[in-house]
Amino acid sequence: MNICFLCKPWDKMDVHNDATLLLAHEAALRGHRVGIMSPGNLTIRGNVTYGACAILHKSEKVPESYATFHKKATFDNKRVPLNGFDTIFFRVEPPVDPMLYYFLDSVKDDVFIINDVDGLKKANNKIYTTTFEDAHEYIPETYVSKDVEYLESIIQETGEERMILKPLDGFGGAGVILLETKAKANVRSLLHFYVRGRDNEAKNYVILQRYVEGAEKGDVRILLLNGEPIGAMRRVPPQGDVRSNVSSGGTAEKHTLTKQEKGLCKLIGRKLVSDGIYFAGLDVIGGKLIEVNVLCPGGIGRINKFNKVRLQKQVLDFAELVNRKRDQLLKKKQEFRRAVEGD
Repeated sequence: MNICFLCKPWDKMDVHNDATLLLAHEAALRGHRVGIMSPGNLTIRGNVTYGACAILHKSEKVPESYATFHKKATFDNKRVPLNGFDTIFFRVEPPVDPMLYYFLDSVKDDVFIINDVDGLKKANNKIYTTTFEDAHEYIPETYVSKDVEYLESIIQETGEERMILKPLDGFGGAGVILLETKAKANVRSLLHFYVRGRDNEAKNYVILQRYVEGAEKGDVRILLLNGEPIGAMRRVPPQGDVRSNVSSGGTAEKHTLTKQEKGLCKLIGRKLVSDGIYFAGLDVIGGKLIEVNVLCPGGIGRINKFNKVRLQKQVLDFAELVNRKRDQLLKKKQEFRRAVEGD
C-alpha cells in the first residue's frame, strides 16, 4: 500500500512515544510506501489535490528501534496527488484549519482516510459527547456557552462546590481548571478571562462540566479501533493539578478496563464507527466519558510497554483489511461491467 501520514514534521516527533512514528515504523516494516505530509502543504492544480510530501526511502532492513528508524530515515521530497495513496492517516493536532477538510473532501471516495473526513467534521469538538443519546448515563452534565451571566446562573443552580472549566478548542489539557464555586469573585473573573480574553469582547465558547468524583486521581485513556477497545492506561496528574495529560506533567500507569468502562466502550464504539471514526482515544473518569480524541489519539507507546504488545500492528492490520475489501469490490465491479459490455 501507499500510506500517507498527514501530521507534524518528521523532526518534531517524539522518538519514543509518538503514535504517528510507531504507525509509520510498522508500515515501513511491512514494506508499504510511506509518505509524511504537513497539513499546510496541500494545493489544488487542475482539479486535483496535491501535497508536498516526504516519501520515505525503502530499505531492505528497517531498524527495529523507533529511535534508530527515525534517525536513519531518508526521504524524497516531491509534490504528489493524494489520490495516489491507498490510506491516509489523519494525525493533525488541534486546532484544525477547516480548509483541510475541504481539500480531503476531493479524495475521500478514492482513499481510505483514518478518520473519515465527514466524521471528523462531526466529532472534532469537545461537545461531541453530548450527541451520544443512548449513553447519557456515561456522560457528565455539560454546559457550553460564551454568555458569562448564563454560566454564572448554571453554577448557582447546580449547587456544585466544584466544577471543571475548559476552553472549547483546548488540547493536551491546556486551559483546564478546577472551579471552586464558592469563591464567587474568582469565578466571575475566570469566566470573563476565558470568554472575553484580553480584549474584553465576548467571543470564546467555554465548557463548564460537572466535577466527577475521583478526578484528582487521574483519568483513563482508552484506545478504540473500529469500535473495539484495544488498550488502556491510567494517567495520574501531578500534585496539585487536575490535568492528567502526560503532556501536562501527568504520569502513566498500567490499567485494566472495568466492567463499566467496557460497557461504555460498547455504546460509544457503535456511534464512533457509524460516524466514520475508526481510531479514537476516550478519556474516562470514574466510568464517565469526559472527552473523545478523534484527531491524533496518543498512548500507543506507553500502553505497549505496560502490556508488552504492539498496538500499531492491529491498526495496520485494520487498514490493510479495509483496503483488501475495497480492492475486491473494485475488481468485482470491473468484472460485472465487462459482463454487461459483453467483453
